[in-house]
Amino acid sequence: MNNIKYLIQFLLILLLFIIFKILGLKYSSILSGKLFTIFGPLFRSQEISKSNLSKAFPSINDIQKNKIIKSMWYNYGIIFAEYIFIKNYRNSREFEDKIILENQNELVKIKESNKPVIFISGHFNNFELMAMCIEKSGIDLSAIYRPLNNKFLNPIMEKIRKKYICKKQIKKGISGTKELLKYFKKGTSIALMIDQRVSEGIESNFFNSKALTTTIPAQFVKKFDADIVPVYIERLKNNKFKLKIYDKINFSKDDTIENITTKLNKVLEEMILKNPDQWIWTHNRWK
Repeated sequence: MNNIKYLIQFLLILLLFIIFKILGLKYSSILSGKLFTIFGPLFRSQEISKSNLSKAFPSINDIQKNKIIKSMWYNYGIIFAEYIFIKNYRNSREFEDKIILENQNELVKIKESNKPVIFISGHFNNFELMAMCIEKSGIDLSAIYRPLNNKFLNPIMEKIRKKYICKKQIKKGISGTKELLKYFKKGTSIALMIDQRVSEGIESNFFNSKALTTTIPAQFVKKFDADIVPVYIERLKNNKFKLKIYDKINFSKDDTIENITTKLNKVLEEMILKNPDQWIWTHNRWK
């Protein structure tokens, strides 16, 4: 039964990709944004988003929640359309002005130091572009990803990721963590999303509620004295973005796993507060 469902999903997505490719980035973004705004609220993730917003911002009312969620769905739709043009974001001269890089000098210093770092961020906007820009800057990078459940769509997405986003893609899981260690020891930096629930994490404060959080960055600090570099991508108008590279956070090996993890969650909170509608609230973060 699942195979039939995934095949239908795959064919529908393929059809939309073809239509959007014909329409071009501008008009496909508008259409996709409207489609997601209409159909997104019909899914269970609508209620998850409301619940998450209630935990993060207990003082806001339903009107404010619905406004954030509606904008989030529209943003989701634009991301979907932009994915079709990810090759252009990587290679096309016409797209060179689409991403404004803030604090680029930090990337230059990381590259010149020949010391790998841990880049951390969350699922903001077209988050794949963060790893793409870091790799394009000349930094040897590996990125963790979770394979899609759809077995028809996943091979295509993996191929796109490896070709246009980041060549060294590592599957999420225990074996992936071992692979990360191997890469890091050889001098490869790591791009890691720290905003989703993980079963092997620890409970750490996130918007004043306990949430299972990955300890991978903290473990790398303790074991390798690794530097942590937060990255944030903000959506601007006309499919443009501002990508901010933060200065390194120099933790001490004497810091506890709990303390490092809590501090990084705080960094993430500050990013979310910049533009609450540009974070993906559909993940059941506090389950």
